[in-house]
Amino acid sequence: MASALSHITVLDLSRVLAGPWSTQALADLGATVIKVESQKGGDDTRKWGPPFMAQGTSATADAAYFAACNRNKSSICIDFSRPDGAALVRQLAAKADVVVENFKKDGLAKYGLDYEGLKAVKPDIIYCSITGFGQTGPYSHRAGYDFLIQGMAGLMSVTGQPEGAPGHEPMKVGVAVSDLFTGMYAALSISAAVIHRDRTGEGQHIGCSLFDTTVAMMANQASNYLVSGVSPVPMGNSHPNVVPYRVFAVQDGHVVIACGNDDQFQRLCDALDLPDLARDARFTRNSDRIRNREVLESRMGDVLARLPRQDVIDRLERVQVSCGPINRLEDVFQDPHAIARGLSVPLERPDGMAVPTVAYPAKLEKTPARFRSAPPALGADTDAVLRDVLDLDDEAIEELRDAGIVGVS
Repeated sequence: MASALSHITVLDLSRVLAGPWSTQALADLGATVIKVESQKGGDDTRKWGPPFMAQGTSATADAAYFAACNRNKSSICIDFSRPDGAALVRQLAAKADVVVENFKKDGLAKYGLDYEGLKAVKPDIIYCSITGFGQTGPYSHRAGYDFLIQGMAGLMSVTGQPEGAPGHEPMKVGVAVSDLFTGMYAALSISAAVIHRDRTGEGQHIGCSLFDTTVAMMANQASNYLVSGVSPVPMGNSHPNVVPYRVFAVQDGHVVIACGNDDQFQRLCDALDLPDLARDARFTRNSDRIRNREVLESRMGDVLARLPRQDVIDRLERVQVSCGPINRLEDVFQDPHAIARGLSVPLERPDGMAVPTVAYPAKLEKTPARFRSAPPALGADTDAVLRDVLDLDDEAIEELRDAGIVGVS
């Protein structure tokens, strides 16, 4: 079966997470992705360890972090701070459909690698810029890292323990969600731009910012504020709009109970042998339960604390109320459902190094994601890309290497 984006070539000038996450998604869906890296160590995340991947006889080691977002790509080392290197990148852009970069605003203009510079050599180019704060506005010149953005966009203000509870302080999410969400919005926007170009012949400049994305991903919390004028606060594992919907302690650990509507609440009470709660007018409707959550959850907590975890899960599963354990990652990847879904994808580099990766999560019936190659060694494809894409011969490539314009291979 053909991959949906197999007709697309992406020139990836990005590094770290948001940009590489977007280009890996495009690559999984079939795009050819050429990752341009510095000769001085390449993408920063190659060294963001430990842990590092086993390297066999190689003298260098890449971090597991790099492997998370660079599958299905070729790596080429070009020093585009030098005019001849920038010229090579422009030649590659002329052969590409999409360029992705995450330098600071106007950071590539001095090399002629900004949108206007590449539009001059490829008028229908789709050029995606990923920045901390966007291309306009008073903060557009600032660098933006995920941690900073989680704070400035409001996410940390609703994450963590409630004020007054032990351990209360502003808390970030356990993974770099501002980067990851922005990468997914970038991939979605690029796909939309490809459809537009295929229909009209027009390319365009796409601006994706971590700040804008994270504000958008505040979702119901942002909507709650815009409607009420009241800023939400951290609630630990409780939900601002649904009760009961939180973590509960049980006899041998914890469970998550996610009771989404009034009918489920009635079934939950039956399953836990709490018929009086089901009949209590304070808890009949979700809006009532929110007003009386402390009384309700205290009573539920007393009962749950005496029951084994698997017993609670079995009881609630029988009545179709969502409930489950809090797994460590070792539990996740050993879970029979995760195994059945194929969520772990083992790959192997040409040098024989095994690289475990996590699968693209969507299952497309006609154009499924494909896992063609492991995250590449630094500059492993320099010669092949220059030869196959730009038609350079071995002598020309060697001259570029001797001059320090390109590296490795």
